[in-house]
Amino acid sequence: MSKNRLEAFSDGVIAILITIMVLELHKPDGSSWSALRQQLPTLLAYVLSFVYIGIYWNNHHHLLATVRRVSGVSLWANQHLLFWLSLVPFITDWMSETDFAVVPVAAYGIVLLAAAVAFFLLQGTLLRVEGPDSTLATAIGRDRKGKLSPVLYVTGIALTFVDRWLGIVCYVIVALVWLVPDPRLERVLTSAGSDD
Repeated sequence: MSKNRLEAFSDGVIAILITIMVLELHKPDGSSWSALRQQLPTLLAYVLSFVYIGIYWNNHHHLLATVRRVSGVSLWANQHLLFWLSLVPFITDWMSETDFAVVPVAAYGIVLLAAAVAFFLLQGTLLRVEGPDSTLATAIGRDRKGKLSPVLYVTGIALTFVDRWLGIVCYVIVALVWLVPDPRLERVLTSAGSDD
């Protein structure tokens, strides 16, 4: 089946998630820098989560640009990914409202880990449809980043119980790893002549 409806639906959901997150930002109580400083935990949590949602949107776009069709299983795998991403605004708000307390920071890591696993499962369902000699298979290659991320999430979740900021540092490292553009998919898409 065509991938167009899956792309359109996913784009809409991700746009709504970003909108929900920005609506959780409240204006400072005053016009001074110190008033803004009171909102700093919320702003920092928002920035980190916005970066994560952006990373998933970019990777989702590139992933689907390499495939020609999707299966029914792929549709459910995509819904699974969107489910975990839909929890990001909730968990971001909880984490920021509690000033990065231990349990919310650990729960944030669990949501990020689950989203990473869901993305990996989506990628696997698309690989089954496209085959081992497909553009997607070539682009993914050994997927070092994809294998490193869950390890860093689990490490971050565990370290949160030692010091919550160590957990946050692990989550930031994963974001930075993915924030640097991944040339694999773009290189393969460029050589294949895709306009997506």
